[in-house]
Amino acid sequence: MDSLDLEVLKTSAGWIADGHRCQLVTVVKTWGSSPRPVGATLAICDDGTVVGSVSGGCIEDDLIEHVRQHGIVRQLPEIVSYGISADEAHRFGLPCGGTIELAIEPLHAASGVAELLARLADHQLVERRLDLRTGAVSLQTAVPNAVLQLDADSLVTQHGPRWRLLIIGASQLSRFVAQIAIAMDYHVIVCDPREEYRGGWNVPGVQLLHAMPDDLVLDLQLDSRSAVLALTHDPKLDDLALMEALKSPAFYVGAIGSRVNNAKRRERLLQFDVSAEQLSRLHGPVGLYIGSKTPAEIAISILAEMTAVKNGVPDALQIQHADALNQAA
Repeated sequence: MDSLDLEVLKTSAGWIADGHRCQLVTVVKTWGSSPRPVGATLAICDDGTVVGSVSGGCIEDDLIEHVRQHGIVRQLPEIVSYGISADEAHRFGLPCGGTIELAIEPLHAASGVAELLARLADHQLVERRLDLRTGAVSLQTAVPNAVLQLDADSLVTQHGPRWRLLIIGASQLSRFVAQIAIAMDYHVIVCDPREEYRGGWNVPGVQLLHAMPDDLVLDLQLDSRSAVLALTHDPKLDDLALMEALKSPAFYVGAIGSRVNNAKRRERLLQFDVSAEQLSRLHGPVGLYIGSKTPAEIAISILAEMTAVKNGVPDALQIQHADALNQAA
């Protein structure tokens, strides 16, 4: 399963390859509440077909209707605003007085969409610079944590690589974690060298690998858009993966287990080549306390904590963990 914005790029590339005219719409600024964040995209084909989303639907309807009535006639990018007046805000489903600003860009072979997709497939973080005066596009390696930039002359957006989640262990809990993570647009990989666990695994869209966890962590070359979850309760598997993951730039490394078992795990890892600073990055017991009792609820708590870390929520604002969460697993 692709993320929504990746699907927009892939669909646009297909339209261009088939000789259709199409345009890319990007949210570049919002005021007040907005159903879609800055950077969200939508593409419209010359036949009115649309993929992606930039609002709750009303703005999409207006964009589609314009294409159906007039075709795609833009030759150069244009910045368009919706919802400036109270009447428009009501019409387009925006809060009264709210505004959303869009960049509408006609796409063609020189727009670099195919090259951008190739770079994303190679797990690169890419900056796309659009010259608003000429429509020229250039691609280069992006700086981590950069944000969309718009001025009178150019629009700079960042793309990929897709967020990745490596799960150690093909357990029932892993199944729920994987399903939720896929819905959140993660590329999910499950690793379990135990044949008895792999045999019953069947989660569409999840890559299941038979490998030693520590070897796979090294092979994947984890980056700042990668997360690792050790969910086997087996130190021989979990500890090996954690030992290598904690040395990587992965934004999140977590392990299932009670507080007592987590303390023992930390003692073991310190006996290996893991520093105290690296060990401080370990989230264990894993997940936020939400009174979880079932594997599905525990999966939600784990993804909630992982999302908080991904979005830079300070630890002090996160709900404290309780033993019952991991003991229930």
